[in-house]
Amino acid sequence: MSEKKYIIPHDFKITKEDREKLNKHKAMLIWFTGISGSGKSTLASMAEHVLNEKGIHTYILDGDNVRSGLNNDLDFSDEGRVENIRRIAEVARLFVDAGLVVMASFISPFKSERALARDLVGKENFVEIFVDCEISTAEDRDVKGLYKKARAGIIPNFTGISSPYEKPENPDVIVNSSTETKEESLEKIVEHLSARLSFK
Repeated sequence: MSEKKYIIPHDFKITKEDREKLNKHKAMLIWFTGISGSGKSTLASMAEHVLNEKGIHTYILDGDNVRSGLNNDLDFSDEGRVENIRRIAEVARLFVDAGLVVMASFISPFKSERALARDLVGKENFVEIFVDCEISTAEDRDVKGLYKKARAGIIPNFTGISSPYEKPENPDVIVNSSTETKEESLEKIVEHLSARLSFK
């Protein structure tokens, strides 16, 4: 018999709404998705800087950072990637419950993964930002040399090369880092967030 039946979540008195009231802004999960090298982390960092200046409490969850600690036991197989995003989504849910605006920057190549994150925090608390980018642009940048290694077969299951990326069908915001400057993309993102978070 499973021991999980003995797990009974505690019902605490202070709620997300109480924390939002204290913070003077809504809690939210802002999910940046796109291929490696598309500029997700750069745009998330730029957006966080804007929100910080507006007095909004934020935190960034980033792929390499999380893989270095919480998820350092996972590989890059499809199963490992799904579990990676599942854990991240659960952590993000806790941050949202804490009343924060969480920015998650992950390739998250599968639609089902992103749907899981959205369902965990609730559609009303979720913003999906698709950082579109031509594979050729990402390869030209290739700051970490990952595409070169993937093309050489050194890195297996690499998104866009030997593993698929499922583009979002109805993201809240689409930016294109192949054709737009970082500033132009940031302007689109901030415009949407200002409406959702009610700041000017």
